[in-house]
Amino acid sequence: MKNIFYSVFVGLFVVVGCQSEPRKTVPEVPLVAAPTKVVAPKKVAANAATILSKKEVPILCYHNIRDFNASASGNVKVYTVKPPAFAEQMKTLADEGYETILPEQLYNYLVFDGPLPAKPIMITFDDTREEQFSIGAAEMKKYGFKGVFFIMTVSINRPGYMSKEQIKSLSDDGHVVGAHTWDHHMVTKYTGDDWNTQLVKPKAKLEEIIGKPVTDFAYPFGLWNTAAIPEIKKSDYKMAYILATKRDSVDPLHTIRRIIVSGTWSIEGTMKAINSSFIKSE
Repeated sequence: MKNIFYSVFVGLFVVVGCQSEPRKTVPEVPLVAAPTKVVAPKKVAANAATILSKKEVPILCYHNIRDFNASASGNVKVYTVKPPAFAEQMKTLADEGYETILPEQLYNYLVFDGPLPAKPIMITFDDTREEQFSIGAAEMKKYGFKGVFFIMTVSINRPGYMSKEQIKSLSDDGHVVGAHTWDHHMVTKYTGDDWNTQLVKPKAKLEEIIGKPVTDFAYPFGLWNTAAIPEIKKSDYKMAYILATKRDSVDPLHTIRRIIVSGTWSIEGTMKAINSSFIKSE
């Protein structure tokens, strides 16, 4: 009887103990809405007419930076700027408040109305001459200027021309390396496999050297025709550069104007040419 009473007492104690224990409640977790995905509006590319209507950016073209004497031919004098004159031109541009831009910034301005400095200018070099590296780039560095170097690949590593290492150094320092064909033959005379030899292979060679895409092309002698433009586009060049002739009304991005800086110009003449040569549309 005592054992029965004890068992009943323990059972009641367990039941009462379990019933008196406070209930644990799990707090409700508020539902959080998934963040709304913001989709940036797609940029609309400008058409040819809009590109042509924009204020042109001054683009200078240099070839040789070396001394010449009074008896030098007219061609030499036009295509050659003496080192002191080049130094004076760079200093004057800096003093006048010009800032260099590179092709990507020019492209974004022309196609997507991207921003530019108050006084933009592009400085370009054709033909791969060694003094463009040792004098040109060195002088530009004093003012934080960057340029575009159009390379004809047949000349790489030859005496008087840039080496692979110099070309790579230019690219690593923030300059842009562009293509200027294999051996400087006129684009207007290309047939058959010439397009591959002069456009495709040089681009691949330069990309191998610098480890970056090459997207810009300069026509030898500035000469072009409408038949060349589809081939240049097919070779994945975003922009191509002529000299001081009229741009194409259909493909202005592949006929961007430049002026050759003549060795016969004074500094005043140089600045006047910059201000007068680049206007709005033709």
